[in-house]
Amino acid sequence: MLGPLEGDVMRALWEASEPLTVRAVLERLNERRRAPLAYTTVMTVLSRLSDKEILRRRRAGRGYAYEPVLPDEAAIVVREAVRDFGDAAVAHFVDEARADPRLRRRLKRLLQEEG
Repeated sequence: MLGPLEGDVMRALWEASEPLTVRAVLERLNERRRAPLAYTTVMTVLSRLSDKEILRRRRAGRGYAYEPVLPDEAAIVVREAVRDFGDAAVAHFVDEARADPRLRRRLKRLLQEEG
């Protein structure tokens, strides 16, 4: 689960069509904020998201450019649940799908596409 600032950072990166530097993320975030964020704050958030393997970090001049590894927050939550709880998370997800006919049909379609 993302914290509020992490969520803002990720939205800025998901909206971008290319990897962004710390400065570019900072500028996008500060356009929407009343109290501006510090460069070091954004740099720390980006670094931590990279350490969690939510972002990919690549050299860009003297710094780095960042891009999302996952397409949205739901993908982050699912990956974290599976990493933290393994088979139990998958089993609970299947139980939830069994209880919801629409979700069950969607899951069946997705599984058939892979096979």
